[in-house]
Amino acid sequence: MPSTDPSHQGAQWPARRFGWSDMFAAPEDDPRSEGGFRGERATLLGYLRDQRLTLEMKCSDLDADGLARRAVEPSNLSLLGLLRHMAKVEHIWFRLRLAGQDLPRLYSGGDDRDEDFNGARPDPEVVAEAWNAWRAEVAFAERFMAEEPDLDMVGTSGHTLREVLVHMIEEYARHNGHADLLRERVDGRVGQ
Repeated sequence: MPSTDPSHQGAQWPARRFGWSDMFAAPEDDPRSEGGFRGERATLLGYLRDQRLTLEMKCSDLDADGLARRAVEPSNLSLLGLLRHMAKVEHIWFRLRLAGQDLPRLYSGGDDRDEDFNGARPDPEVVAEAWNAWRAEVAFAERFMAEEPDLDMVGTSGHTLREVLVHMIEEYARHNGHADLLRERVDGRVGQ
């Protein structure tokens, strides 16, 4: 049942839902770890994996309209925009800056610096393309990290693999906070 938020002059928002039954996954089915990593590399890779899974969970079970909804006015952020943005970020850091691949940037073809967010339209094809792009970039990054044992490896941009991993954890954690708010505004779902 929608609730009226007094700070938005009568705007209707989904009722806030939280409880163990409303969580994205039952604790025993949650694919994320509970920590316990041993060593620097395992810790960095484990936390990055968990942050990626969190974004995936926050975007789960929504149709194109829900994913593309800009639910926190006046921001242009949407869950779909965050997914596209993180595909772009993965692409920039792992393919371009570490591996030195000479490729055009994702979602950066024109004059719109925010194409990743502004191009997030409620279209099933846009949604499918975003999921495909994000999964392809994550897969590339995972292969890259598996093949590069040295955290002090320096990419073509001068950044070390260690620095990029810390930055990626930071980037996902920041945007997962946005995803929490967006998801709650879309359908009232909170938690995890």
